[in-house]
Amino acid sequence: MKGRKVFVSAKEVAEHAGVSRSAVSRTFTPGASVSPDTRRRVTEAAEALGYHVNQLARGLMRNESGIVCLVVSDLSTPYRSSLIRALTERLQAAGKVAMLIDTDRTDGSVEAALKQAIRYRADASVILSGMPDKSITDTCLRNGQRLVLINRDDRQDGPLRINLDDREAARRAVLAFLRAGCRDFAFANSAAMTPSLMAREEGFLSAAREHGIEVKVERYGPTSYQSGVVLAQRIMTGAKRPDAVFCVTDLVACGFMDAARHKFGIDVPGELCIIGFDDIEQGSWSSYDLTTFAQPVIQIADAAVSWLSREPDLGETTPSILLHAELQWRGSVRAG
Repeated sequence: MKGRKVFVSAKEVAEHAGVSRSAVSRTFTPGASVSPDTRRRVTEAAEALGYHVNQLARGLMRNESGIVCLVVSDLSTPYRSSLIRALTERLQAAGKVAMLIDTDRTDGSVEAALKQAIRYRADASVILSGMPDKSITDTCLRNGQRLVLINRDDRQDGPLRINLDDREAARRAVLAFLRAGCRDFAFANSAAMTPSLMAREEGFLSAAREHGIEVKVERYGPTSYQSGVVLAQRIMTGAKRPDAVFCVTDLVACGFMDAARHKFGIDVPGELCIIGFDDIEQGSWSSYDLTTFAQPVIQIADAAVSWLSREPDLGETTPSILLHAELQWRGSVRAG
């Protein structure tokens, strides 16, 4: 048909090189036996014709496509984009193809997108968000996909679960504030209430109570810079201003710090100490110099792709991986 792109076939390469169709297949199969002369002729013919191996067709013959779905929310946030970059780089290095599914929509549209990916025989899905309903993970498992869950609390058998010890990080935030001489604490959270965000909140409140400190908690909106601004306005206009605030993410912390400084004239860290979570690049800028907990992005991506690259063992108990977020001490908390 006029205007339609026609891909060069292995048969055409074989005819051009004067070899069999199976010789072309062996030439492009790692480890297969083929003579140097045949390899040279096939390679030259492929280059001349612009031939590329149809990996999708080859994979389907082995009942695998190499496609891995990344089910993601908050694509524009710095932490999420850094994790997507790390995952896609490692998936590509492992010979796999990443398919991105945006979950900043209704769960119905996400499920429809997943079904489309399943029709393309996606081998696996990595769910990076606490946002989609657990029925999404059920859809993946029912269709034979391998599944990696990052920072979720799903309890199905089969998926690899990778989580951070958010409660332990929150406990260290309490100790950091106490050593800085702070005694009036607040926690600034979004209204997303995903498992990881709530674990930070619950861990912070629990650790503070052990030291006789009740924490003022505010939740508002999406996990964004602007929510941090609103949360600062709510918390800092209360009857008693805190001298320490743990923000659920760095984006919230940056918004909170800007509002505290520019709307209320508060000195950070002289009057108010602030800790964030994620260690995004912006937090290290001199205008914020934010003390925060670093997400182990590389470890998360390595663990996910390493597991997906192994042959599944039906008798193996799927592991659950718990990682730790390191405290990055900067200038938004006074030295203790």
